[in-house]
Amino acid sequence: MDLSTIRKRLRHHQPAVVEHNGHSRAAVAIVLRERERTCDVLLIERSERADDPWSGHMAFPGGREDAADGELVQTAARETHEEVGIDLRASAQLLGRLDDVQAVARDRPLRMVIRPYVYALTHDVVPQPDRREVKSTVWLPLRFLTTPQAKGTYTRRLGGEAQDFPAFVYQGYRVWGLTYRMLTGFLDLLR
Repeated sequence: MDLSTIRKRLRHHQPAVVEHNGHSRAAVAIVLRERERTCDVLLIERSERADDPWSGHMAFPGGREDAADGELVQTAARETHEEVGIDLRASAQLLGRLDDVQAVARDRPLRMVIRPYVYALTHDVVPQPDRREVKSTVWLPLRFLTTPQAKGTYTRRLGGEAQDFPAFVYQGYRVWGLTYRMLTGFLDLLR
């Protein structure tokens, strides 16, 4: 999965749009770096916060739209800079976007639509996490996600009962929920 293949697939992709109908909107950045003709994707481990329904989860850098952003692509860039110190306007090229995703938390749909944008770094950068929002960062090889070793589950207690959710497992991290859905959609597009 090299950048030229990803560029081609995104160029011909018509992303599904979810009408927000008064729902809040958010955007995330799927940041790719190419190494030896394969790509890694940047993930963050969110810091633990009581006011965050995705506290402690693995995610892409991103967040809620701010009135000053203008467009959602600017939300993705602003949030990425705030959370991991990467200026996408100076360090990356926008390749395209994926299908909009209806947000879900604690097994219930939320009144929020998330738009994922895909970027390719134009030169090496080192993420500088803002510890208030990001506990850690990891570069996850896209190729690894297609192997049997990447498949796992995430067990979560909801209403006193344990529920298993599909997940990607990498170096002790478990990627599940919204981020898993977006990554799965991205991988499906690349196949």
